[in-house]
Amino acid sequence: MPIATPEVYAEMLDRAKAGKFAYPAINVTSSQTLHAALRGFAEAQSDGIIQISTGGAEFLGGQYSKDMVTGAVALAEFAHIVAAKYDITVALHTDHCPKDKLDGYVRPLLDVSAERVARGENPLFQSHMWDGSAETLADNLSIAQELLAKAHAAKIILEVEITPTGGEEDGVSHEINDELYTTVDDAIRTAEALGLGEKGRYLLAASFGNVHGVYKPGNVVLRPELLKDLQDGVSEKFGQASPFDFVFHGGSGSTAEEIATALENGVVKMNLDTDTQYAFTRPVVDHVFRNYDGVLKVDGEVGVKSTYDPRTWGKLAEAGMAKRVAEACEALRSAGKKLK
Repeated sequence: MPIATPEVYAEMLDRAKAGKFAYPAINVTSSQTLHAALRGFAEAQSDGIIQISTGGAEFLGGQYSKDMVTGAVALAEFAHIVAAKYDITVALHTDHCPKDKLDGYVRPLLDVSAERVARGENPLFQSHMWDGSAETLADNLSIAQELLAKAHAAKIILEVEITPTGGEEDGVSHEINDELYTTVDDAIRTAEALGLGEKGRYLLAASFGNVHGVYKPGNVVLRPELLKDLQDGVSEKFGQASPFDFVFHGGSGSTAEEIATALENGVVKMNLDTDTQYAFTRPVVDHVFRNYDGVLKVDGEVGVKSTYDPRTWGKLAEAGMAKRVAEACEALRSAGKKLK
């Protein structure tokens, strides 16, 4: 069962919450990066999550039409086939989708899965993200209610981001400032609007100083202990212990201590994109520098076909990214914990 069924995905998340570990959620933009993610999970003997952002889906749709739904569906169908060769279980997820892209991305993909479920099949994706962080919390939660109902009907888990994550990802950007911290009141309003599972399961991307992209130590103040305050505040009001399944966004460059605190406080999914992008590209650059006169036809020469063959440098890129994915599994404590 390489691609998780809805029931198995729920089991994966439950195991992570109970065991205080999290799954790396790896952004992919091609069949090659998909294989790199699968390989990294398999080498770490970890289950995991593979995700496609709006920009990634547009890229996958081809530069002629740039159709996000086509790109996402095509790679998901491909994943359902090739993942069977890996002895781990993965869930397929779509990453950040702001309001102006819902009609061109998440809503059509929900319809695709709803049609599959109506035929007695499993959904194509196991979860989708609604990023309403640029909206008011009231508008954000209103849209989330609509999407959660549709997702629940299609046996899909919804991820919601209720307050801003700093930095920029696929055109959605927020300043790095004191507003990057979710309050207990924000969490209570979320629970009031979306319930605590009875209306459908959702993952919560709360903000505790997270920033997308690359940043040096000291530029960002992460407060993962804030997640415990959110859990406790909602638990006190609704009487449900540790009510949220949290997502850690902007995780590239985080310290081991910050990650450990986040895991202890309910994080079950951590997104990685920046680090894995670099891990994929770095070996390619090294190959080009080392074989400059082979990959280029310098001074009228013919070059060396074996050095500019995409398979040559592609294998190096896959290995580099897979290694970084395996390292993430170790850091998030999911290594060696694959479903039997």
